[in-house]
Amino acid sequence: MKILKELKIDEKISKIILGDITEEETEAIVNAANSHLKHGGGVAGAIVRKGGRIIQEESDKIGYVPTGSAAITTAGKLKAKYVIHAVGPVWGEGDEDNKLKNAVLSALKIAEEKGIKSISLPAISSGIFGFPKERAAHIIFTTAIEFLKNAKNLQEIHFCNIDELTSNLFKQEAERWEANQ
Repeated sequence: MKILKELKIDEKISKIILGDITEEETEAIVNAANSHLKHGGGVAGAIVRKGGRIIQEESDKIGYVPTGSAAITTAGKLKAKYVIHAVGPVWGEGDEDNKLKNAVLSALKIAEEKGIKSISLPAISSGIFGFPKERAAHIIFTTAIEFLKNAKNLQEIHFCNIDELTSNLFKQEAERWEANQ
């Protein structure tokens, strides 16, 4: 895990991290999920492989989650206590920007309602769902930072991605945000 950038937002913290989200020690991690919560590949597959079958079993009980929404399960053997499954859009389905923003907000609202103090987000929809990475980084970062400013329980948000390209796009977003403060 490598911290590329850290921001202070009033008394709250945001970090850009290059690393494996399954290793994050935040209270919750966000999974880039599909609507049926079948966690086969990408971030979702990695989470279930490391966290254990219980995550898939709890997801199966939840069933269907519409695009732009999120659901929560325990985190099995992961360091985090919870996995929040955010369903982002597939690029090309229409209204992708709003759907991605809503997926991020849904995940953060669940965290806030559960009293979760720290959360780690990946670049939802920017892998096999084909959402342009730069655009996804901008939407995810700005949506999460705006939410964090007014959050009561949430104190820390990490943007954690395993590849340098995506992590650097989030770092650029953080630098842009900082320059405009």
